[in-house]
Parts: sequence; C-alpha cells; structure tokens
Amino acid sequence: MLRKIFLALTCLLHSAISRADDWPQWLGQRRDGVWREAGIIRRFPEGGPKLRWKVSVSGGYSSPAVADGRVFVTDWTAKPQSETPKNLNGGAIPKNQNFVRELHPGMESVRCFRESDGKLIWQHEYDCSYTTVSTYAIGPRCAPTVDGEFVYTLGSEGHLLCLKVSTGDVLWSRDFVKQDNAKVPFWGFAAHPLIDGDRLICISGGKAGVCVALNKFTGDVLWQSLSAKEPGYCAPVIYEVAGRRQLIVWHSDSVNGLDPSTGEVFWSVPFQATFAMSIGMPRLEGNRLFIMCFSRQCAAIDIAKDGRSATIAWRGNSRRGIGGVHNTPVLVNGYIYGCDNGGRYTCASLRTGERLWTSYAPSSAERPLHWGNVFTIRHANRFFLANDKGDLIIARLSPDGYEELSKAHLIEPTHKVGPRMLVWSHPAFANRSVYLRNDQEMRCYSLAAE
Repeated sequence: MLRKIFLALTCLLHSAISRADDWPQWLGQRRDGVWREAGIIRRFPEGGPKLRWKVSVSGGYSSPAVADGRVFVTDWTAKPQSETPKNLNGGAIPKNQNFVRELHPGMESVRCFRESDGKLIWQHEYDCSYTTVSTYAIGPRCAPTVDGEFVYTLGSEGHLLCLKVSTGDVLWSRDFVKQDNAKVPFWGFAAHPLIDGDRLICISGGKAGVCVALNKFTGDVLWQSLSAKEPGYCAPVIYEVAGRRQLIVWHSDSVNGLDPSTGEVFWSVPFQATFAMSIGMPRLEGNRLFIMCFSRQCAAIDIAKDGRSATIAWRGNSRRGIGGVHNTPVLVNGYIYGCDNGGRYTCASLRTGERLWTSYAPSSAERPLHWGNVFTIRHANRFFLANDKGDLIIARLSPDGYEELSKAHLIEPTHKVGPRMLVWSHPAFANRSVYLRNDQEMRCYSLAAE
C-alpha cells in the first residue's frame, strides 16, 4: 500500500515538474529570457530535431507568442506597385540606405495557429502602408502579448490592437500616429507591449509622453510620462529593485525608472543611444542595470538603495563591455553574455566591464559579420543560442569560456541586409518545442527529451 502511494506521489510530482510551459510575450512568461520547462533534450539528435509542423507566413521580425494551445504571429504583405515608390525623405534621398524612406502599400496581419499541428484558427488583416526605412520595411517588429482571453499587437506603423484570443475579433484599437501625434521611427515601432495588472504599457513616442499606460480592457489612457527626441526601440520591463517595483524605460536620450502605477519618474540617467538605437532590453542583477547598443556603446547603472536615484558605474567602449545591437544580453552571477558588434559573442564582468573572452563560434563564423547577431536564451545550466543564419545552438557559457554542445540548422535566412541573407526574428520556446519564423514560413521543432 505504501509503495502504491509513493508511486502515485512520484507520478504527480513528475507531472508538476515536467508540465508544458507557455511563452506568451517577448522573452517568455517573466520577460527575462529564461526557459523553465523540464524534459528538454541535452543534444540534438543526428539530423536535427523533429519538425512538428511548418506554416506559411509573410514578412516580419516579430517573435511568435505561445499560450494555451495557440501560436500567435504578426506579419506584413506588400501590395503590387506599378510606379516607383514615393520618396518620403523630405528632400534629397540619403546616400546611406539605412535612412532611405519610401511609401510601400501593404497589409499587416495577426495570425493565430493551433499549437498541436499548426492549423490556422483565425487571422485579422488591415491596410497598412509602410513609411519606415525601405531596407527593413518587411513587417512588424513586436511580438504579440497574450493575456488570458486577450492578445495585444503593435504594428510597425503604430497600430495597437486588442483582439479576442478565441476569434480574432478586435475589441479596441489605438493609432499612435493619428491619436497621439507620434512620428513613426526610422525603423518602425518596435517596443513590445507589456501587461502589468490592468495596465497595458507601451512606448508610443506621442506628444504627451514617450511611455503610455492604457486600460487593457478599454484602451483608455491611464497615464503618460517622459519626453525625448525619439522613443527608441526598447521594450519596457518591470523589475523589483531597491524595495520598489520599477518600470525601466530606455529611450533615445536616457534610461529611466518609473512607478508603473502612476508613471512618476523615480530617476533618470542621461545616455544617448546612437541614432536612437536603444534596442536590447536593460537587464538587472542586484541593483545594477546593464544596457548596450550600436556603435560599441554600453553602460552599467547603479540604482540607489532608496530607489530614487541612479548613477553610471562604468561606460563601455571598443575594448570594454559589450556593444550589442539587436539582441538582449543575459546576466548570470556577475557576468554579462551577449553578442557584440559584428557577431562577436562576448563574456564581460558586470562589475568592471572587463572582457573575459570573445568568440565567433555562436555566429557560425570565423570573422566579423555584417550586422552579425545571436539571440540568447537561458535554460537551467546551459543556453540556447539562435544566430541569424538560422542555426540553433546548445552551449555552456561561463567566465572560463564558450563550450558548444550541439548545433542544428532549423530555418533559412530570407531577409537581405547588405551583402548577406539573415533572419532576425527571436524564437519562442514552449511545450518542449521551439518556434521560429522567417519571411516565408514559421516552423515548430520538438526539443523534448525521449
């Protein structure tokens, strides 16, 4: 009898530990880039992981979101043009293609698929002409944010939608350009919306404030805060620091700590991101924040014990810290891990910024890559690294060095930037699977241990 009870309790415990998990927003359930499911493979099988399903999608950088047996993704489909695209540069066309803006008619879409087999459940489409830099005008940037029966999406041109998860019906919407007098950033609206209680927090860049909190049920404005030359592209995040819940907002001009309930600014530290390219989300360990961006810029910021002020502890440069552009770094036990300029993966000390090692192996390269990028997800005592060539790598990262355990090529890069093709969509991890997309398809591979 005791043996039967023991076996039953063991089964229940195993079930609780190994249950499937969701990935309902940018960087997972806690917006921290940690995958917490058990029962995950240690190495890829020969020939790579099993493909569960694949479906057709259109262009976009947005990561999939996975929740309650559904997978959500946003994309954009260009409409045929019979004439040369309209020049939107307000004068002469810039010589640098990274700043050339033209009008491109198209349709943005929100798509919902069944997680078990990839079958399309519903889709919602709307007219959306792109005015962003043409080289990157391929689709939405923001991952959907799923909250119970609602899913929230923010398109590249500032269209914010609240849709019903079950049907795709639009419950409310907001146009940041028309309603808030916001200007579309060079590379589109890219800050992933954040749910906090009954609030939906967004980076809008409107005239009344860079950051806006909306009633998630109605879309009504609750508060607006901060001002800046440009809103930047960085996702807002809430941390518990110095005994306070602080909303961290990094725009073009400064890093800021706010009260998420009211928008009150606790502190602000000037830090101008080159070309307003604040992209990688600030990460916190203890009371120290780390930020990094284009042109080899980075900094460690210490938040005071009372949570009401902050100062820069050190600034990085070409030899100190990590100056990653498109990825969010990971902090573990006083060390920073992230992809530096040109695809050079780096480990640096959070205390001093000293670099301990660098490697091009995660980029599957031997030398610097044009806009080289690697996304980092932590899982238990190892990491999943997704590079822009479509490879997924299982690795160990430590101050002692980089150890590659296994690698598989999962999806083809389809977006041409400069001299090469790449994929810049962050994968999602849930249900012991990985979900990746390019500009043609979304794929789901099983990562379950046998």
